[in-house]
Order: sequence, then C-alpha cells, then structure tokens
Amino acid sequence: MAQLVVPRPFLKWAGGKTQLTKELLKRLPPDFKNYHEPFVGGGALFFALMRAKNKIKKAYLADLNTELVDTYLAIRDDVETLITVLAGYPHDRDFFYDIRAQAPAEMDRAYRAARMIYLNKTCYNGLYRVNRKGKFNVPFGSYKSPKICDEVNLRAVSEVLQKVEIEQRSFETVLQCARKNDLVYFDPPYQPVSKTANFTSYQPTGFGQAEQQKLSEVCHKLGAKQAKVMLSNSNATLIHELYSTNGFCINKVQANRAINSNPKKRGKLTELIVTNYRTAGC
Repeated sequence: MAQLVVPRPFLKWAGGKTQLTKELLKRLPPDFKNYHEPFVGGGALFFALMRAKNKIKKAYLADLNTELVDTYLAIRDDVETLITVLAGYPHDRDFFYDIRAQAPAEMDRAYRAARMIYLNKTCYNGLYRVNRKGKFNVPFGSYKSPKICDEVNLRAVSEVLQKVEIEQRSFETVLQCARKNDLVYFDPPYQPVSKTANFTSYQPTGFGQAEQQKLSEVCHKLGAKQAKVMLSNSNATLIHELYSTNGFCINKVQANRAINSNPKKRGKLTELIVTNYRTAGC
C-alpha cells in the first residue's frame, strides 16, 4: 500500500513550532470557523491542522517577511518550476556563497523561493537570520547530504495551499479580517528572557517590547470581537503582565530549543501558550 503523502513544513525556521505542536493541538478550541496565522514562519501548526481532516475550513496566512511569503506563493502557484530550479542546485560551498550574494528582489518568484529553500537547507544549523540591511548572513553549514529538493513534500504543500490566502502584511491587519469564532494563532518573535537572549533577527527592524505591547492590544481587541486567540511566547515577565487581564489563560509548557548558536543552550525550556478561552490546566 502506498504511503499517504502529508504536508509538512518545508523550511527549518528559528522559533518554529514543530516541537510545540502537540501542546498547541491540545489547547485548540473545540471548534472554530476560519484560521488566521499572521506570523506564519514555518507553518508547523497550520500543516498539522491540514493533516487533520476538516480542522480548517478557510485559512489566511501572512508574514512581514517578503521572501518567506514569496516562497509560500511560489509553492502554491508554480511548484513545478520551483522544483525544477531547486533540483539543479548542488550542495557546494562556493555555490552557496554565490547564491547567498544574489539580490532576491531582482529574481523571479520561483528562483527567489528556490534560493530561500536552498539557503535554509544548506546554511549553518538551518538558521534564518538577516543583518540590519535585511541581507541573509548565515554561513555555509556542515551537513553532509541535506535534502535540498523534497519534491514529494513540496507538491503536498502546494496542494493544501491552493485555497489558502497568503499575503505579506503586518500582524495587526488581522483585525480587518478575523470574525467571531475565527481562530487566530500568533507565533511572534519571542520576548527575550534575558539581556543576552535575542530571538528578533528575522527582520532587520527587530521585534521589541513596543511590538509585544502592540500585539497584546491586538489580542485584546480580537477578544472583544469574540474571535478566539492562541499565542505562543517566552516565559518572560512582560508576557505574563500583558496577558494577565480579560480572562486570558497562561499555560506553561516545556519545549525543545532546536536552534541556538551555542549547542550547550539547546534543550528543554519553559514557554507560554496564551489563550483567551479556557483550556486544560487553566
């Protein structure tokens, strides 16, 4: 019997929720209408929901990262061209630095997407990071034989994205489209839990305390619209303070930190799952 092909994240994303997916699934509301994810990143929860039949009626995915959004769009709208381009890319150090130096804005979408996937699969630790000029600056990795072109999964992802709305936009715009009983899942860059911790290098402008405050205001406004909100973040004092009112539930969970420049700092850590509805343990 042929193995069922199911869509899974096509990028290894810093802060991605693959390790936390089971905990998130446990805390879903019993039912919801449309699904919104304004910080889609690697889309771990979205793909988990798409693997479960009838969990999502309509999905709206967004992110501020232009290259990421273009990659989703290329997979949805032109996956065969993307596969053809990506399949021709060698696992080679010199090629890596040549393609890293290219300006993605000057490339066609399929080539831009191939570049992003290639860099993600072959760079150091699969870490997506940009400098203040918005340029990808992660060095070549030490993988022996990375699976650069997973055409089976790319086609599966393309299939589930066919009826999904995908846009490059800021998180607060979800207020314009989320309705009563919709589920909005926020997975923002995490609030640092110490002065040396920093999870905000996905955009050159960063995501600091002011942005966390703005996000909490959006979450409270969504609650007033009777939309259902779930958010993941670090176990930082600021996050506890921002969601201590209006009936928000704060659950502490253990998660694996899969990406860190210092191997000694990888492993279990406490994270928060915040909801504006009651969940187990809250």
